[in-house]
Amino acid sequence: MRHWNLPNTHNVRDLGGYALPAGGTTKWRRILRADNLHHLDEQSRRTLTDAGLRLVVDLRNDRETSTEPNPFREHPGLAYVNVSLFGALAPIAMLDTPFDMAARYRDALDQCGEPLVDVLGQISAAPDGMVIFHCTAGKDRTGVVAALILSLAGVSDEDIIADYALTVRAVPLLQRLRSRSLAMGADPVHVERVLASDAATMALTLRHLHRIHGGAAAYLQRHGLSTQAALRLVERLCQ
Repeated sequence: MRHWNLPNTHNVRDLGGYALPAGGTTKWRRILRADNLHHLDEQSRRTLTDAGLRLVVDLRNDRETSTEPNPFREHPGLAYVNVSLFGALAPIAMLDTPFDMAARYRDALDQCGEPLVDVLGQISAAPDGMVIFHCTAGKDRTGVVAALILSLAGVSDEDIIADYALTVRAVPLLQRLRSRSLAMGADPVHVERVLASDAATMALTLRHLHRIHGGAAAYLQRHGLSTQAALRLVERLCQ
């Protein structure tokens, strides 16, 4: 089950089921990516914990987590970690139009190596069970992390790109974010570019990862992810 149909969320997805170069596929119910979990009701939270959830990695910044607190922050029986992932980058609202999301992701790779490694290290070291990482839309910060994990595991660029583009199906979520941005006076063209999850955006990001940084393994090692942690992360998803 790629999409988890949980009330009040629209972009909770499993990283299982993707083909691996040596045969087989990534495993289900090991690592999930998601949008904001703030609105999860008690039954949905129980669904995740009953499925073996052991770690929640929240990629949002302090303003986001204070406005919409994570329901798993003090949940008994599992760990919660907050890593503000794109803190080194200027807020999107301050950027000029036309906006280039692929450039945003390239900047994230170039400038946010340490927090990205922190996130992957937390996932690697998590107790046995399921891990979920998320931001607000489950597309940008979450998308970069998912791309690095899948690429490190050997999943093809084509599958990583397709996984990224699935956010386009989260229509209620995108409509809510669109309405909120427009109500705050944002430029409509800017909003549409920010909310888009075009396949070409991730294709350009992966090309930058390979050409400039030498691929996911080299990039993560250069920014401090140990060989042992990288192996544990791949094993978590693939074995």
